[in-house]
Amino acid sequence: MPAALPLRLALFYAAVFIVFGVRVPFWPPWLAARGLSAEEIGIVLAVTQWVGVAAAPMAGIAADRGGEPRRIMLMLSLAAAVGFLLCLPATGFASLLVLSAATSGFFSALMPLGDNVTLAAAYAGQLDYGRIRLCGSASFVVTVLLIGALPEERPADLALTLLIAASALTFLSCLSLPRGAPALRQARPANWRALTTPGFLIFLATATLVQGSHTIFYGFSVLHWQSIGISSLTISLLWDEGVVVEILLFYWGARLLRRLGPIDLLVLAGGAGVLRWTVMAFATSVPVLALAQLLHALTFAAAHLGAMHHLARTIPPEQGATGQAVYAAIVGGIGPGLLMLGAGRLYADAGAHSYLAMAGLAAAGGLVALWLRSLPRTKS
Repeated sequence: MPAALPLRLALFYAAVFIVFGVRVPFWPPWLAARGLSAEEIGIVLAVTQWVGVAAAPMAGIAADRGGEPRRIMLMLSLAAAVGFLLCLPATGFASLLVLSAATSGFFSALMPLGDNVTLAAAYAGQLDYGRIRLCGSASFVVTVLLIGALPEERPADLALTLLIAASALTFLSCLSLPRGAPALRQARPANWRALTTPGFLIFLATATLVQGSHTIFYGFSVLHWQSIGISSLTISLLWDEGVVVEILLFYWGARLLRRLGPIDLLVLAGGAGVLRWTVMAFATSVPVLALAQLLHALTFAAAHLGAMHHLARTIPPEQGATGQAVYAAIVGGIGPGLLMLGAGRLYADAGAHSYLAMAGLAAAGGLVALWLRSLPRTKS
């Protein structure tokens, strides 16, 4: 891999997370501005997760077989840009559902390919995964802050315009990546046992529960905070605060990883989720919400770091992209999709108290992680 690979991957993450910085907080309000109800928004967000279930593994298998992730990444990023362009004239539940699902699916397939290239370089001693990944988080922070600082009467389609531009930038960042990834090319035949062991399945359940506990937050936090009178700028600052502490954990995460190991990071994330979502269920003041947001470093970043390193240590290199894609499909697709399907109704009925259900998911995730930790082959 060329010496400039860390910089090229940092640019890739920065570009991708501009998309996430617009889509994660502001896509539900954009859908609401197009006339969708809370329940319809929940269905749209659920289906967008499910599309990644098929897209991510297919992209991962193609990358592993061809040893050319860059080509697949270019096609996915270009398709996403076209999909967002088609959203410009779209109205109505059905068309918005299809286009939201398609664009989300392309990015769901894109991210694990980038993660696998980065992890391959990390275990080759060329970079620190956490410090490359934090470039994406920093990009997310800046994006959310800039959008929140715009006037309240900004055009409703501004989010879509930014998504189109950011998708084009992602395509350009993929062009800068090397054509081949030697660390991903293996002569040995694929061994699928690593993807079907009980330990791997329990690991997927753990990560799905811990990351799935963010469902209400990702889907409805902006709408809830708007409903209790919090300004757009303050909402952006609250989101950015969580990502800033995420960045700090990614930067110093190697030390924490050495001390605890991947599985204990997931246990820690589950426990932190119980506290965070319980507080969020009742908090209405900005200072209390700000304190709760500090826990994002543990509920998301610690869980993500632990999951990525657990994958890198337990999945054979010749199946690295496929393993990442299966993880993305289950943890980022099937699990959140099923949860989001009921999240719209849950939020419509219970409001902020729906976070209590998320606390339950986090507790379950922490307990399953403890079970995983007890398995001899998963101790690390």
